[in-house]
Amino acid sequence: CISCHQPDFDGTTNPNHSQAGYSTDCATCHTDGTRWAGAIYDHDATQFPLTGAHLATTCASCHADGVYAGKPTSCISCHQPDYDGTTDPNHSQAGYSTDCTSCHTSTTTWQGATFDHGATAFPLTGAHLATTCASCHADGVYAGKPTACVACHQPDYDGTTDPPHAAAGFSSDCASCHTATTWEAATFDHGATAFPLTGAHLATTCASCHADGVYAGKPTACISCHQPDYDGTTDPNHAAAGFPTDCASCHTSTTTWNGATFNHDAQYFPIYSGAHRGRWSSCATCHTSSTDFSVFTCLTCHGKSQTDRDHSGENGYVYDSRACYSCHPRGTH
Repeated sequence: CISCHQPDFDGTTNPNHSQAGYSTDCATCHTDGTRWAGAIYDHDATQFPLTGAHLATTCASCHADGVYAGKPTSCISCHQPDYDGTTDPNHSQAGYSTDCTSCHTSTTTWQGATFDHGATAFPLTGAHLATTCASCHADGVYAGKPTACVACHQPDYDGTTDPPHAAAGFSSDCASCHTATTWEAATFDHGATAFPLTGAHLATTCASCHADGVYAGKPTACISCHQPDYDGTTDPNHAAAGFPTDCASCHTSTTTWNGATFNHDAQYFPIYSGAHRGRWSSCATCHTSSTDFSVFTCLTCHGKSQTDRDHSGENGYVYDSRACYSCHPRGTH
């Protein structure tokens, strides 16, 4: 063909065959011998096979500069304006790679690009996987963005009231209590404070002890929370009895108030040891006045007839509780 059509080859500008380095074998593209139009160029035989949207693109879209032979094959060589003009997200500010294929795996459309956040200093997990780029990068900062939770969640920290994190002096390291999936069900390690939780305290709500809004520096003495329990107890009446406000001195379990053991034997009449061990059911067995524990009786258990017989011939014997105590201060015969 070229023996007659060299002028056609040399003069063609759409595309410029000579610049493009096209073969002078006209029949490789012009398969219809009746006309030049409709030639089919096999782009797949080049270093840049056409796929996706490129199949419907005109030659001039990529070769308007007249360069065909040795044309760069990297996406950015044609798509630098797309890269520079993109704002959602801003690729240049974000420091994204100019290797378009690292995110845009389809040549059919720009949409549906997948950025591998796992390759950054902040791999996405939990709720972050469904979060839009703008949720964290509305400030336009991508490269060098702080990775600490509070960098994005300071308003959440400051606005939380149950409990108020700032007032409580909670750490701003959100991950120490919260998972990346949800704010709810956060677990605060109370064991790392001056008051590790045990027993019934494990199932107690924060508000039970911190309704006053005090967290940092909260007193750890039992009575600081349990003064109403101390004041309201009638069996026995703690205030009237002059019991210490150190709850732990009698209530050795934090699971329940019941089962408290008062060291009666060391200070007073032995009831946990000796002859009277197991012979009483409550303080009221001996103390008939719940407001005055100096009042007591021995006569509920020790009937007069038996006691009289037991003391037959004893000088000064009187059937009276205080007389009993004066002779038997330790409950022995």
